[in-house]
Order: sequence, then C-alpha cells, then structure tokens
Amino acid sequence: MTITIFVGSLLGAMALGIPIAFALMISAVCLMFYLGMLDSQIIAQTLVNGADSVSLMAIPFFILAGELMNAGGISKRIIDFAISAVGHVRGGLGYVAIITAVLFACLSGSAVADTAAVGAILIPMMAKAGYDRSRSAGLVAAGGIIAPIIPPSIPFIIFGVASGVSITKLFIGGIVPGLMMALGLAAVWVYVSRKEKSAVYPRKSAKEILQATKHAFWGLLLPVIILGGMKGGIFTATEAAAVAVFYAWFVGTVIYRQIRLNDLYNALVAASKTTSVVMFLIAASMVASWMITVANIPSSITEVVMPIMDHPLLLLLMINLLVLVVGTAMDLTPTILVLTPVLMPIVEKAGIDPVYFGILFILNNAIGLLTPPVGTVLNVACGIGKISMDDIMKGVWPFLLVQVVVLILLIVFPSLVTVPIEWFTR
Repeated sequence: MTITIFVGSLLGAMALGIPIAFALMISAVCLMFYLGMLDSQIIAQTLVNGADSVSLMAIPFFILAGELMNAGGISKRIIDFAISAVGHVRGGLGYVAIITAVLFACLSGSAVADTAAVGAILIPMMAKAGYDRSRSAGLVAAGGIIAPIIPPSIPFIIFGVASGVSITKLFIGGIVPGLMMALGLAAVWVYVSRKEKSAVYPRKSAKEILQATKHAFWGLLLPVIILGGMKGGIFTATEAAAVAVFYAWFVGTVIYRQIRLNDLYNALVAASKTTSVVMFLIAASMVASWMITVANIPSSITEVVMPIMDHPLLLLLMINLLVLVVGTAMDLTPTILVLTPVLMPIVEKAGIDPVYFGILFILNNAIGLLTPPVGTVLNVACGIGKISMDDIMKGVWPFLLVQVVVLILLIVFPSLVTVPIEWFTR
C-alpha cells in the first residue's frame, strides 16, 4: 500500500503540472499522513539537511565553470580545434560534433549545457554546409548525453551523494563508457554520412592545425588537471570543481582576455539560477528519500524481486528496462533522486558493485534525455535546430539505438567498467 500511495501521489502531482521538487514533497507528505507521523518540523529539518553536503558544493562550481568557459572563448576554440583536425573529410562536421561533445563533456558535465553550446554553433554550420538538419540535430543531441558519463559529471555527483558511493570512482569508471558512446556515434555516422552531399572544409596545413591546437591548449588541459589531481590525491571532486572555476576564469580573463566584469556578472547570475533549481530539487528529494526508507519501501520491492536476486545479470536487465521506461516520462535528475534510494538496497543485497551499477544507472538515465515526450536534450536540440520533434526523432533514432547497444555491452561485460576503476584506484 505504501508503494501505491507514494507512486500515485507523485504521478498525480506531476500530472497536474506541479514542479517535480514540490511533487516529491507532496508524495512524502502523503506517506507521512498515511503512516500517522505528519510533522512539519521533520519536513523542514530534512529539507535543510538534504542540501547540507560538502560533495554537493561541486555542482554550483562545475556549473559556474561551464558558464565561464563559454564566456571566456574556451568553447569556441575547442570547436575550431576539432574542425582543423577532421573538418576536411566527408561528413567531417559530424566528427567535429562528436569530438567536440567529448571535449565539452570533460569540461562541464551537463548534457543540456553541452548540447546548447555545441548545437548553437554546429547545427547552423552543418545545415549551411548541406547536411540534413534533422540528422545533424540528432547527432548533436546524442553527443550531448556523453556529458553525464565522462567526468566531471554532475549526475555522478548527485548519485554519489544520494547513494554514498565514491564520486571519484564514479568519475574514473565513466571514462571508458563515455569513449565507447563516442566511438559508437562515430561508427553510425560513418554509415549514415555516406548519403550526405555536403561541402567539406579545405584540409588544414600542419601549421594551421598546430595553431588551432595552441589556441585550444588551455581548454584541453583542464580535464587533465581535474583527473590528474583526483588520481594523484591532490584534491577531491569538490575541490576539483573549485579549481575548474578558478582555471576557467583565469584563462578567460588573463590569457584569452575575453571575460569582462559584465561577463563575469552574467555568468554568476546564470550559474546561480541553475544551481538554485538543482539544489532545491535535491533537497526536496531527500525528504522523499527519508520517507521511502521509513516506509520500508525498498524491502517491499526486494521481496518482489527475490526470485531473481541470485541472478545478477537478469536483475540488472530488469532494473535497466524499468529505468528506460521511467526515463521516457521523467528527467534525469528527478529519476536519479527518486529511484536511487529504492534500488540501491536491492543492488547491494544482490552483491552487485555499487559503482558499476551507478555508471549503468546514469548512462540509462542519460539515454532517457533522448526519448520523448520529456527528452530534455531533444527539446534543446529542436529549439536550436529550429525543427519539430517528429523531424529530430527521424534523425536521432540510429544514434539512440547505438547508445542502447553500449548500455547492453556494459551489462554483459562488467569488466569494461570495473577493470579501469581497479587500475586507476590502486
């Protein structure tokens, strides 16, 4: 009955158009009322404690770092670097989109932000060069969901806080899956771009490539600093986020000299707005998570799946199918916050590595960003590409399919995730 009340109140509130943060709190209050323990003081205290975490400080820092990178010209130089490298081959701008998606993922960790930044520049550029607009927007959108997987990933931070799993291990474990996603997109683009009758850029000379690399060097160096610092034990994920902010500001202000006082103000305001939404959502979810635990919902679900608890592969397939379905109706962050406290006890009881599960879970949720009707990244790509949802679905489906294939490969071959983690953390 508790599961029915929680799910029913949550879906009912969402159906009425109530923002997800308030819907989560409503579902928690309904559970409280049913269990006869309604207390506004508990709600307020849990709400405040939900945002009181040092690890969560990484989120506003990484968001601000992304804003400063755009304002400081780092993003534009990275795209120019990718064009100099592969812009001359057939379908070259598609490979530019993939390479840029990976590089941007190493800088911001936000699928929506990366899709907006890359799409705003590349989708018009690809359309002007003769590429199919819907396919171009679909590729950019599919590349955007690499951001939640390759460090520094904001969803990994949220999952790590909600589950107690090491954020550093999640960051390291996401490297190989993220690169697999990029290679999968490249493989599909090789096939679909054969039909493209598009213009190509002139081949750049070695001197021009070197010049573009030199201009993008400071942006390309940031992922090395972040991962190297965490691997060497120099700083934590939260401290790495603070380093990223200072680095982005320093490069944009002192080296590239593009960040003015007004740009800094605008970046701070934009980052504050995004952070306030994310942090309130996390705090509200902690109220719901606390009630999920008190109502013993994970135990009730464990009893249902008990017959397959001794078959981890089958259990993972079932959980991932559930997450795929949920991802079509809910955005990435709410799905993480709602399902993590429910699924983690089941995963731990089944003996599945929580870090490995976390990477599968976030990848699955990232795929949900490409599935309608919610499909946040799809909507962003539609707006930037000036096309309808029907059109972008025609362009994105082969790329969406290959991301699902990557997910299945990671489920069947766990060593693709676990071996790199063991190697980097020993």
